Amino acid sequence: MHPCRLLPVLPLLVALTAPGFAESPSPAPSYPAVPLLSTSTTILGEKIHYPTGDAHVTASIVTLAPGARTILHTHAVPLFAYILEGELTVDYGAHGRRTYKQGQSLVEAMAVPHYGINTGNTVMRLIGVYMGADGVKDVTPVK
Repeated sequence: MHPCRLLPVLPLLVALTAPGFAESPSPAPSYPAVPLLSTSTTILGEKIHYPTGDAHVTASIVTLAPGARTILHTHAVPLFAYILEGELTVDYGAHGRRTYKQGQSLVEAMAVPHYGINTGNTVMRLIGVYMGADGVKDVTPVK
């Protein structure tokens, strides 16, 4: 892969892989960044694995009105999510439900089917960054 393809995601990759990131949320004095997350597992403890093939990163803003929900789905690629505003409750079936609020970040479950619902009274918006590969679906509906 050409090194220039990594430039747009380099700050995110650095943030996600920095050692001790989650334990120490204060930025280094010489680098004006606020750590959001550092992990090698999803929110449910699954080991993060990347698809094979040429890298393809997609960033999206997901918006749900109060009471709205997503489809039941899984992810074939790692998904970093940051709640910009509002509240999102994700139902992981037998793994329970978890509620995320503005300012929280996570790496979403991959193999466990789940759906999200806006359980708050205001619009929920999150930014999602899918770290995928060409030809690999970021979201796979579960029937």
